[in-house]
Amino acid sequence: MQGRIHSLESFGTVDGPGTRFVVFVQGCPMRCAYCHNPDTWEMNGGTLMEPEEIIAQYEHNLPFYQNGGGITVTGGEPLMQIDFLIDLFTLAKEKNIHTCLDTSGIAFNPDSPELMKKYDKLMTLTDLVMLDIKHIDPEKHKDLVKQPNTNILKFAAYLNEKKVDMWIRHVIVPGYTDDDKYLFELGYFIGQFSNLKALDALPYHTMGESKYEKLGMEYRLKGVPAMDKKKLLEKKEVILNGIRKRRAEQNAQ
Repeated sequence: MQGRIHSLESFGTVDGPGTRFVVFVQGCPMRCAYCHNPDTWEMNGGTLMEPEEIIAQYEHNLPFYQNGGGITVTGGEPLMQIDFLIDLFTLAKEKNIHTCLDTSGIAFNPDSPELMKKYDKLMTLTDLVMLDIKHIDPEKHKDLVKQPNTNILKFAAYLNEKKVDMWIRHVIVPGYTDDDKYLFELGYFIGQFSNLKALDALPYHTMGESKYEKLGMEYRLKGVPAMDKKKLLEKKEVILNGIRKRRAEQNAQ
């Protein structure tokens, strides 16, 4: 099964453990206000590639990935191309390559038995999921990314059920996702999951603004300042407090 590929990065260092070969796939139904890759949105763009081609490129630089690295598929939204993912990760596991999926979870649909069979298969081939939860509040999530978060939160529970290691990522945007109330609620929600291995609180930056200008697109967050890194640590602590409270309650039961 061919995949629509936006680009490849040979030496990713922020896309999972170790040094990663990063596959950026094409296509995404989300419209995140702070997305710095709007050129990945179009579902029919990109270059068609076979899984074997990608594995061959990975193996070309194999020594660099033997520090606990592997392959990360990001996007765009990788789960929009689940058949390609299954084929790619099948080949990867045959070669003992660590597989990581960087996703928003937006394509998850537990009401589709046919699709869930594919998810069940994919999870047997996936070592780590980096799940980007944009906002814990349903209405604010819709305003921020133009999509609901219902199935995204269900996806987090599904990963826990399948015992797939999960890293949570959350971008802290001044005035949009930095409210302590919702940060604590996010922590309280993810604190219930035993498969939670890490939390990345990521600072909003303005580097994507110039790309929108070049593409002739309106940038919805124009004028919003980058997140102060000192404040970022404070905001991450709020999420961690939510996690601690949930786990304390679970331990007391």
